[in-house]
Amino acid sequence: MRGRTGRSRRDPPTAPESEPRRDPAQNWAALTRAIGHLSGPVAVIDVSALRRNALDMVARAAGVPIRVASKSVRVRRVLEDTLALPGYAGVLAFTLPEALWLAEDHRDVVLGYPTADRAAIARLAADDEAAARVTLMIDDVAQLDLVDAVAPAGRRPVLRVAIDADASWRTRGLGHIGVRRSPVHDAGEVTALARAVSARPGFRLVGLMMYEAQIAGQPDAAGPGDPVIRWMQRRSAGELADRRAAIVAALRRIAPLEFVNGGGTGSLERTSSEPAVTELTAGSGLLAGHLFDGYRSFQPAPAAAFALEVVRKPAPDIVTVLGGGWVASGPPAPSRQPLPVWPPRLRMLGREGAGEVQTPLQGDAARRLGVGDRVWFRHAKSGELAERVDRYRLVEGDRVVGDAPTYRGEGKAFL
Repeated sequence: MRGRTGRSRRDPPTAPESEPRRDPAQNWAALTRAIGHLSGPVAVIDVSALRRNALDMVARAAGVPIRVASKSVRVRRVLEDTLALPGYAGVLAFTLPEALWLAEDHRDVVLGYPTADRAAIARLAADDEAAARVTLMIDDVAQLDLVDAVAPAGRRPVLRVAIDADASWRTRGLGHIGVRRSPVHDAGEVTALARAVSARPGFRLVGLMMYEAQIAGQPDAAGPGDPVIRWMQRRSAGELADRRAAIVAALRRIAPLEFVNGGGTGSLERTSSEPAVTELTAGSGLLAGHLFDGYRSFQPAPAAAFALEVVRKPAPDIVTVLGGGWVASGPPAPSRQPLPVWPPRLRMLGREGAGEVQTPLQGDAARRLGVGDRVWFRHAKSGELAERVDRYRLVEGDRVVGDAPTYRGEGKAFL
């Protein structure tokens, strides 16, 4: 099966071989020393923290291979170094142009979302090697119609297809719990689509994906409502395990599936326990944006951060840094703003927040900061910081040991 490793999911997880985490004061001081010779906004990856997080996710996956979600990384060097570790196999891309680019070096790239990019579809259809390496994602025959309109079945190689089935929890009392993704939810709906794919010339059904965002992407140790969240996740996980098993059993009567993909950074332990699942997807836990701080089952080390320079002091307890308005996608809430983490106890002003050009920060620590000093921030979402900088500085201890260009630094802007 594609993406499988030789290790059984029944083997006990091995502990990550990484050093203990340093005291935060020592950590941020070391990073500050490392970039002392650099000017302007500086984004860094702590190599030791990245290694710790990658090994911890493998342990949590308990022998089930992890497909790396590229949107949560967007740095080719990090993708390649992670995929070189035992326990990782394959990439989940977020656009077809990106998938085609990555497929030049990787043999197993699954597109995580449907595409309507006609130019990229034409490129895929004209390249036999890319067609053998890239799997398209669908949840509607209309997406197949679009492909055929660009490249009719008789004039192109057979294209690999996976179905994205809705993993949300539908309840009578609470309604829809989860994200709005696929329109196919139960075994009957998914198998009807599978039969349509199998009957369609020019396509081959090879996989299934079901992403349980209400479990994998929902912190359960971040506030007073956590007991309710944990109750919801337990109930949702039980329902999903039964439904996913039924869907997989039905699909295997229609096509020999190569993979059944599930889970995310926040649900590796739970999803890996399902016999129907052959691989997991994760990426956010590698660089660890601050949205992933509030989970009970794991605690990733902050591996990516950025530093901005103080350029003015409007008041004794307020400093203003240049830049900062790097707000993450999702609902317009404070949780999507960058988090000032060092010096500690600095906060943004409610009427200004993170600004496009400047960001004022208030707190006692501001009294000790002067023009030219650094303030460290963590981005809310792991991969989106890469859209703001052209490179990460790779840091070990208090030394910069290399550079890693982001997609943007390689001249790529996929979305």
